[in-house]
Amino acid sequence: QLQLVESGGGLVQPGGSLRLSCAASGFTLDYYAIGWFRQAPGKEREGVSCISRSGGTTNYADSVKGRFTISRDNAKNTVYLQMNSLKPEDTGVYYCASRQAPVRGTCGYYGMEYWGKGTLVTVSS
Repeated sequence: QLQLVESGGGLVQPGGSLRLSCAASGFTLDYYAIGWFRQAPGKEREGVSCISRSGGTTNYADSVKGRFTISRDNAKNTVYLQMNSLKPEDTGVYYCASRQAPVRGTCGYYGMEYWGKGTLVTVSS
């Protein structure tokens, strides 16, 4: 069964850090660009960060630039999202998703093929 599984969410105080993981099973992430998305209560899902198949291209939403870092370890078939200086407005369910991509392609937040079920991040004092 092809699936993505997110982990690492939880409750953290403002200013704290979390590292989310997105692990693939049933397929290898080597051929895929990966995106992280989040959905806050009462809001639409938004793209947070993405990374190209090679890892050479990354993108961040303006709201998380300088605080979040996306990375990938293809040997572990896992993509990470390091989140620092967390704010209450970062609260939401975080999802990862994959899209097949060319070797020298970039990344984006559209045309995603596989989605995880999400992990909840709550930033609150």
